[in-house]
Amino acid sequence: ELRRHGAEPVVIMTQTAQEIISPLAIEWASQSSVIIDWDADMAQLEEVDGVLVCPATRYTIASHIHGIMDTPLQMALSASRGREIPIMFVPSMHGSLSSDPITDDLCNELVDAGHHILWGANEEGRKKQPDVENIVAEFSHILNSLLEDRSSVVVTLGATRSGIDSVRWVQNTSSGKTGWAVSEYLYRMGHDVKVVHGETTVSPPTFLTNNIYRSDPVEMLDSLLTIAKSQNAPDSWIHCAAVLDYVTNEVSNEKVKSGNKNWSIKLVPSKKHIEELSNFCDGATRIGFKLESNYDDAQLFASASEMLDKYQLDGVIANHLESLNDRVPRAFWVDKKGEVTPLQDNLALAMIIEKEICRT
Repeated sequence: ELRRHGAEPVVIMTQTAQEIISPLAIEWASQSSVIIDWDADMAQLEEVDGVLVCPATRYTIASHIHGIMDTPLQMALSASRGREIPIMFVPSMHGSLSSDPITDDLCNELVDAGHHILWGANEEGRKKQPDVENIVAEFSHILNSLLEDRSSVVVTLGATRSGIDSVRWVQNTSSGKTGWAVSEYLYRMGHDVKVVHGETTVSPPTFLTNNIYRSDPVEMLDSLLTIAKSQNAPDSWIHCAAVLDYVTNEVSNEKVKSGNKNWSIKLVPSKKHIEELSNFCDGATRIGFKLESNYDDAQLFASASEMLDKYQLDGVIANHLESLNDRVPRAFWVDKKGEVTPLQDNLALAMIIEKEICRT
């Protein structure tokens, strides 16, 4: 998982770890030599970007806290602490050990020393480590948050709905897949991400925890305006949500009985979120999404450029409705200069958004 996200791991194995899994297997998986004992090269003293201790036993934590250097791992931890390199511990131990007050004291000392701790869920009487995706995402966020040009970002995503009666509604179609992919990538890259989302059929990554659910377009707009007017207003806005252009005029508080041959529902124009937020986003980077159907590329680009100019955006992700079904390219990036960049997939889409956020 680390290598999949571009890391070049240097692996150190304790003697206990070698009793559980072969160093050869780890060497094959990491595509790097594995440090298993003391040697003349002292590779454990090489400077790295970060140290991930996973799983971290209480013995390993206690040894580090008290400065014991009886293994290559402890020497690497001590050297990294001296260089103020980020260190993240992922404890894994029996429930009774994690409940021991001494464990709390040790972990508090880790935090006081500027280290990071990621606990997993309590399952079957044990504090098990989180899944590898969560671990690598949190570790990536910690390391990349130290880069320049990190920013606070609000991402809107998902479908909005407008009630007809107490059980029925009008709703846009949106899985939330693209929005979650963008949010995940920005978080991994060290940005502070807040998500305001409507209805989604794709589950969010569990490491994205700063999420606000608002499926009603009016309630979503109210939440966004509150954020925009706050003292901690975000540096960037990613408007990915499928917001209803029309909402119901009247909503019945009761379920309308079935059996009638006809049911007329009046729809009225809704407020444009991007437009309503414009007066409160001075200096912020703003990126919109434009979806069209039965347009050729030239018409799509013109529509995206019109949206960009009208709302003074920094860029627009333009896509054909047909592209949502795995059509290539997935979308197009239209910038303020009118230049168009094809985006082959959601990763390319997220990367160009992140590049724009950092540029401005």
